[in-house]
Amino acid sequence: MRNSKNKIPVGILGATGMIGQRFISLLEDHPWFEVVCVAASEKSAGKTYLQAVEGRWMQAKPIPFNVSKLLVHSVEKDMPIIVKKVRFVFSAIEAETKFIKKIEEAYASLGLPVVSNNSAHRWSEDVPMIMPEINPQHLKMISIQRKKRGWTTGCIIVKPNCSIQSYVPLLHAWKKFDPKKVIVSTYQAISGAGKTFETWPEMVDNVIPYIGGEEEKSEKEPSKIWAKIEHDKFKLVSNLKISANCIRVPVSDGHLATINIQFAKKVKKQQLIKSLRNFKNPLDVLNLPSAPKPFLTYFEEDNRPQTRLDRDLHNGMGISVGRIRKDSVLTWKCVALSHNTVRGAAGGSILNAELLLKMGYIK
Repeated sequence: MRNSKNKIPVGILGATGMIGQRFISLLEDHPWFEVVCVAASEKSAGKTYLQAVEGRWMQAKPIPFNVSKLLVHSVEKDMPIIVKKVRFVFSAIEAETKFIKKIEEAYASLGLPVVSNNSAHRWSEDVPMIMPEINPQHLKMISIQRKKRGWTTGCIIVKPNCSIQSYVPLLHAWKKFDPKKVIVSTYQAISGAGKTFETWPEMVDNVIPYIGGEEEKSEKEPSKIWAKIEHDKFKLVSNLKISANCIRVPVSDGHLATINIQFAKKVKKQQLIKSLRNFKNPLDVLNLPSAPKPFLTYFEEDNRPQTRLDRDLHNGMGISVGRIRKDSVLTWKCVALSHNTVRGAAGGSILNAELLLKMGYIK
């Protein structure tokens, strides 16, 4: 697609926050994309990236040298400069929903595809919410979006919330068994709040049984992932009911979920495992750099998956599953794990961008 000397120039909006930093870390050696522009708030604008994140770089790897020297632009005021430097932007802006919508729409109106990690546009009626292994067909909504908004090369796509990454792929693999009811509890890492144990010492030896807005997202967003496009609109799935509990736990990275499922059809444990292992991944033929192979991994051990051992499976992009067993109230239950700031955030958005490029939506 691209050699190392001819990479596609990309920009990161909200580059100084935790997810912006994760984008920069993951893109350091990307074979297709190169970060040439970073943007943040007025507070950081005009500084080098190294200066802007001094004392608050939260990634394990050091700041890539080429990015450390870049001047930080203002997300809003320097838009005309940024548009000339890049072919598309990743959005990791941390701000009010109204402001995020305005900024993302402004970049798209100027001709840039916007690959967003934010929730602001997840329920916009013409914006696809993409999990590439599950609903790549929703990219066809981009043509409808462009026609409706008068855009030519610009567009907006989003990824779903980090909390659903651990269980929606399983349910998708098991759709032929007709899941009807799901009770899910997610045990979510502190990086999901943009924190570390150094910046949030109150989380050491502590559990907080509430994460604002997460349960609503966890229950609603799957209905758009599985939606059909009819008459240029998403027709949401309504035959699967999900009840979610979302809990903050003292873990640095990795969202673990316990999932209890009621199926309409009779199914055996080995059928469930086989469906995971034989999952037909539409990305397998596309050779996208960030796509994990396999997408779903089942552990036979009773004590797996574990956050520290398994969150980095396939560079943090794989979903791991374990402990499939009968449920005394519903039908079956299991445990699953995903990396919240890789698969569930920056890595998922990078995979979305790779898919956009492969399908011709990034020019």
